[in-house]
Amino acid sequence: MISFDSFVADGILPIYLQIILFIKRGLIAGTVKNGEELPSRRYLSALLGVNPNTVQKAFALLEEEGLVSSRAGAKSIISADGDRIEKIREELLLNDIRNIVSSLKQTGLTKEQAARLITDNWD
Repeated sequence: MISFDSFVADGILPIYLQIILFIKRGLIAGTVKNGEELPSRRYLSALLGVNPNTVQKAFALLEEEGLVSSRAGAKSIISADGDRIEKIREELLLNDIRNIVSSLKQTGLTKEQAARLITDNWD
């Protein structure tokens, strides 16, 4: 079963999006595996201290994306093969890069200054 022990709410994004990102990042990091069970909606809502509808929304969106399969009365499980996980990696990284580039541009840095800043902070 997927552990949410390391889940920390960031206070910026809505919780349901944070749950989705936690699962997607776990998939690309290898800490969440294809075929692994998700905790029940009721259990996860109690663990995170959120409304059960919040968890239901996250799970429903994951189901719409085809990353979670659920059946009435059965556990929800992760459904993502290697190709799908690679697509998630690309989507998340591209989104992060766009946000970083936007922030760097807003500060007035040139492309060269931004590249140097990234290079200096790589390690």
